[in-house]
Amino acid sequence: MGPEFDIYLLCRLLLASFLGGLIGLEREIHGRPAGFRTHLLVSLGSCLFTITSIEIYRIFGNFTGGPVGVDPGRVAAQVVTGIGFLGAGAIIRERASIRGLTTAACLWVAAALGVACGIGLFWLAVSVTLVALVNLLLLKEVEKRLSRDTYVLVKVWGEDRADFVTRVYQTLSGAGIERVEAKLQKDIEHGVMFIEFQVKQPKKSSSSDLMARLSAVEGVKRIGID
Repeated sequence: MGPEFDIYLLCRLLLASFLGGLIGLEREIHGRPAGFRTHLLVSLGSCLFTITSIEIYRIFGNFTGGPVGVDPGRVAAQVVTGIGFLGAGAIIRERASIRGLTTAACLWVAAALGVACGIGLFWLAVSVTLVALVNLLLLKEVEKRLSRDTYVLVKVWGEDRADFVTRVYQTLSGAGIERVEAKLQKDIEHGVMFIEFQVKQPKKSSSSDLMARLSAVEGVKRIGID
C-alpha cells in the first residue's frame, strides 16, 4: 500500500502554488510571457518534486545504520538544473537589447519557493516572496530614477571608399560616442559599404543628434538607428 493522504503535504503544495502565483501575478500585470499560471505551476511542480524526493527517502532509505542508499537531495538538485531551460526560453534578444532576464529570475525564485515549501520551510518561503515582490513592485520605481547608459544599434550605408569607415569612426569620436563593436559588409558589385555597430550613447545626446552627425559624413547614403 502506498503512502496515506497527508493534509500537511497538501498544505505545502497549496502554499507553494500561492507564493509562486503572487510573483507570477506581477509578471502577468506587466505583460510578460511567463505570467501567473506559469509561475504557479513552476512552484507547484518544484514542491511536488521535493516532497516526492523526501518520501522516496522515507520509504526506501536504509535506516539500519548502514549506507542510506537513497539521496533525498538529488531530485531537488535536478529542479535547479531543469528550471534553467525554462528560464532560457523566457529570455528574448531584440537587436541591441535583451528582454526577459527578470522573468527568468522570477521563474528561478518560484522554483526555489516550491523546494522550500516542499521541505517545510514555510516562513522562509513567505519571507523570500515578500522580498521578491518588494523588488519587483517598489525597487522598479527606484530603478527608473537611476542614470543609466544607453546603447543603440547603428546601421550606415555609404559609398565604397578607402576612407569611408575611418570618417564614420572619426565622426563618432568627435561626438564623444563610444563604439562597442562593429560589423562590416561590402557590396563590390554596387560599390556600397555597410557598417553595423553598437554604440554607447552620451547622456546629453539623442538618436536624432547622432543621425544628423552621420548624415553630414561625405558618402553616406542611408542611416538606421534602433
